[in-house]
Amino acid sequence: MSNLLRDFEVDAKNPSLEARQRWRSSVSIVKNRTRRFRNIRDLDKLADYETKKHQIQEKIRVAFYVQKAALQFIDAAARPEYKLSDEVKQAGFSIEADELASMVRKNDTKSLAHKGGVEEIAKKISVSLDEGVRSSEVPTRAKIFGENRYTEKPARSFLMFVWEALHDITLIILMVCAVVSIGVGVATEGFPRGMYDGTGILLSILLVVMVTAISDYKQSLQFRDLDREKKKINVQVTRDGSRQEISIHDLVVGDVVHLSIGDQVPADGIFVSGYNLEIDESSLSGESEPSHVNKEKPFLLSGTKVQNGSAKMLVTTVGMRTEWGKLMETLVDGGEDETPLQVKLNGVATIIGKIGLSFAVLTFVVLCIRFVLEKATSGSFTNWSSEDALTLLDYFAISVTIIVVAVPEGLPLAVTLSLAFAMKKLMSDRALVRHLAACETMGSSTCICTDKTGTLTTNHMVVNKVWICDKVQERQEGSTESFELELPEEVQSILLQGIFQNTGSEVVKDKDGNTQILGSPTERAILEFGLLLGGDFNTQRKEHKILKIEPFNSDKKKMSVLIALPGGGARAFCKGASEIVLKMCENVVDSNGESVPLTEERITSISDVIEGFASEALRTLCLVYKDLDEAPSGDLPDGGYTMIAVVGIKDPVRPGVREAVQTCQAAGITVRMVTGDNISTAKAIAKECGIYTEGGLAIEGSEFRDLSPHEMRAIIPKIQVMARSLPLDKHTLVSNLRKIGEVVAVTGDGTNDAPALHEADIGLAMGIAGTEVAKENADVIIMDDNFKTIVNVARWGRAVYINIQKFVQFQLTVNVVALIINFVSACITGSAPLTAVQLLWVNMIMDTLGALALATEPPNEGLMKRAPIARTASFITKTMWRNIAGQSVYQLIVLGILNFAGKSLLKLDGPDSTAVLNTVIFNSFVFCQVFNEINSREIEKINVFTGMFNSWVFTWVMTVTVVFQVIIVEFLGAFASTVPLSWQHWLLSILIGSLSMIVAVILKCIPVESSHHHDGYDLLPSGPSSSNSA
Repeated sequence: MSNLLRDFEVDAKNPSLEARQRWRSSVSIVKNRTRRFRNIRDLDKLADYETKKHQIQEKIRVAFYVQKAALQFIDAAARPEYKLSDEVKQAGFSIEADELASMVRKNDTKSLAHKGGVEEIAKKISVSLDEGVRSSEVPTRAKIFGENRYTEKPARSFLMFVWEALHDITLIILMVCAVVSIGVGVATEGFPRGMYDGTGILLSILLVVMVTAISDYKQSLQFRDLDREKKKINVQVTRDGSRQEISIHDLVVGDVVHLSIGDQVPADGIFVSGYNLEIDESSLSGESEPSHVNKEKPFLLSGTKVQNGSAKMLVTTVGMRTEWGKLMETLVDGGEDETPLQVKLNGVATIIGKIGLSFAVLTFVVLCIRFVLEKATSGSFTNWSSEDALTLLDYFAISVTIIVVAVPEGLPLAVTLSLAFAMKKLMSDRALVRHLAACETMGSSTCICTDKTGTLTTNHMVVNKVWICDKVQERQEGSTESFELELPEEVQSILLQGIFQNTGSEVVKDKDGNTQILGSPTERAILEFGLLLGGDFNTQRKEHKILKIEPFNSDKKKMSVLIALPGGGARAFCKGASEIVLKMCENVVDSNGESVPLTEERITSISDVIEGFASEALRTLCLVYKDLDEAPSGDLPDGGYTMIAVVGIKDPVRPGVREAVQTCQAAGITVRMVTGDNISTAKAIAKECGIYTEGGLAIEGSEFRDLSPHEMRAIIPKIQVMARSLPLDKHTLVSNLRKIGEVVAVTGDGTNDAPALHEADIGLAMGIAGTEVAKENADVIIMDDNFKTIVNVARWGRAVYINIQKFVQFQLTVNVVALIINFVSACITGSAPLTAVQLLWVNMIMDTLGALALATEPPNEGLMKRAPIARTASFITKTMWRNIAGQSVYQLIVLGILNFAGKSLLKLDGPDSTAVLNTVIFNSFVFCQVFNEINSREIEKINVFTGMFNSWVFTWVMTVTVVFQVIIVEFLGAFASTVPLSWQHWLLSILIGSLSMIVAVILKCIPVESSHHHDGYDLLPSGPSSSNSA
């Protein structure tokens, strides 16, 4: 089978265009191309998409740069005037929405200056830059200036799915046959008897179409919910005088938005204030070089990304008036990239479809030849009647129905169904899957490279210890009111300046007057420490003017600020990674509060303090300052600082993380911690989590990046902890792990993590701490930043793979039996025991209902006690072939005996004996499938009932199948060619079906794979100790 599927292989991430074209062209037998490829990206549309995107980007780029140059020569006063509408005047505004949009879109700085700058624009739209928009004004602003929403493609209605299901070629042929059958039947047999066969087929088609459409429609609703979740972005704004978080869709013109590194600019606007703001405009204009935004270049465009710095912006244009909105309207995304499993099952469906088509043609030919020979031998070859035409039409309908059953259209669609179900469940479990293939690939992951802060730890940080003036002070357990340090006044003043000035966060009051600290967990811990010392954020900010800010950068691992001193001169503050910042110091504040030279002895002493804090799993930061005669024109100084304090921040390990790590290790998944923290802190946390074990290696990023490629490759399998790492180190680690055959999942939250997230097989961005840039480059967003959620994604990834294997095993068994029993019977008796209507019902059991039952089963704990699914593992394993062959042989023997010797065995005679026998065969066949569906819940385990009633979908499908089978046999005989059965015949049918469970037990005792488990897993010893060799 693997050789036959060579054309049906694609990479899970960023598949090549050639591979995608190859498998599409290899899919030759498709009953309903519209439905089969509904969720698969159209390559022709994709090419048009890219062309259109580049055209729009070029248009925007020309608008930015050519118009901007041209506007330099146009007098602002000579520009067209916009007449204010009465509606705008009555709302209290003095500028039109189109005028604002035009000014920003054209980068018209002269027009902005002519209008008085951002302050005057704020007055024209009736907003205070300090207080922001009043909540009561939001509806009016949305009405006048528009909402921050983009035109979206309307959702598909249920009737569209019905119409799509009717595109099945075989169903169309059967409908034509049914109509002809009704016409000929009424003419020969009269009304209503002549209508039964044709009407039965039409009703069966209607049932198949409705069940298919309902399943597809519900699936589309799941994808719509997921798509809605993907578009959720929150932004920080000032409203009603306080800083708050709102949805990007609730943004209105006049809002004052706070931007920081990694944010997406949520609307068009004007720069109000900020530091070192660099904007990546590549998504909009295609320009790779970042644009510097400041008072001289004040315009910000929706959809661009903050690459560096921080700022406040005034929103001037929202929604479809922005260039980003127009781009989003024009470019409609055409489906998802296909997953490897979808492609593989398209291949399986194609191969089986070809076999089924051959059998269908052979069946029709054999039936026709036998019919002609019978007419010839009976001497009526020259005498043809409408009844003969009806018989031939019936043969044709049976052959077409064999194609309906034989072409397993549901195989690739079952993957989509299973993934949609898994994604919906994961969303409720706080994991948002952005790309379908990621959920599938996660089942094969062999390694998780995880951050420490917020993922393994709670991200609820507090300053637990502080070293200052040669003393270590510890926060008392339960103490929340104060942090008594008894410092000299001057030292305390400088310390509070360093805390409140050198921060990217804010201390604000909420609506109830309670103090709130906004910002990253580390910043919140430092600011809370400052408040406990009696400091006041707003007072400090008013006392000193900030001249320059260098925001925290994960490469430099520090942030700095320069403030003007009241008596002249300036003071620089810096805080960051202890070892790095300590090297920048020349002096230290001693026990008397005096600044003294930093001798080697003192450096050793401070290093010991840092090491002591780190060994207690505390995150350490150094706070330093430097007085300057004047503000430097370039970057802030990198040396000559005076050490104020070392703080130790406690961030407890999340409950359940150790157990989750052990679950990974038992599943053959190696967990590696990659953190920017001190190596001692990293090792202490890693030991607590169970990541750092005996024989494992902890290494610093600087040491790792200095290794040669050969040395790197040799030690990578042993690395369990990487400390003081840069984003580039994470990328290098991920890249090398993939080269040695690992399937790597990596977590990231910062803008600089984007390359590693993109490089990894599965990129996992943090939903709380993650920036928009990180989320955009990720495959899965972990909404609660919790490591346990990552393990849950892996569990569901494995469940998807196993569930599809179960469904394939079940469907192939039905295929084999239905094909052979009809073909052999046609060859020997000249008739097919299963009619078109019956085959359509069987097709629904094995296709839509079978997929619903088996492809949506929740994961069980046993999945995480096996090794990951190998990328090269054969999807249809030897164990599956054993089960398929065994069940097929059993069913064929039983049904064959019934077909050829049933009348004598069951002592049937009389005019209805053939009808009763065919009904018993049909009933037995269906119950064989019902019990085999239960057998398929476990491919190798004997106990197939474990957790069966936990899956309500499975239970519901089984119940519906049995109930409807009773209705078909007992009440719809005229349409389905069945007759009511006695209780003995019902019991016999159920007994024949249930015996397949005993057959399954016998089959599972036959070994076929010695070293591999049934589903491509290697069995592992239980417990974490086995992971050391992974």
